[in-house]
Amino acid sequence: MKHILDDNLAYEILSAVEEVPKGRVATYGQIARLIGRSKNSRLVGKVLSHAQYYGNYPCHRIVNHCGRLVPGWKEQKELLRGEGITLKDDNHVDLKQYQWEC
Repeated sequence: MKHILDDNLAYEILSAVEEVPKGRVATYGQIARLIGRSKNSRLVGKVLSHAQYYGNYPCHRIVNHCGRLVPGWKEQKELLRGEGITLKDDNHVDLKQYQWEC
């Protein structure tokens, strides 16, 4: 399958995602800042939505700026719980408690 994204950029984003430790989460904006593209949090989300084409990455550890989980990705909640992360409601991680300080 042909990728719609620049492979080098995708691997740069996914390398940053790999740095998020088990039991912690990061935001799309954090990952964008880590790769020097602070205005490109949506690009991070786009790459993560295609991550399966690049390998196995802990994309479940990435949430939006409010801690909201990815809509429609039911497995994300269970993957986070499996790492000891509890949710403050059905769709949000408590960023004050679980956000990775990189």
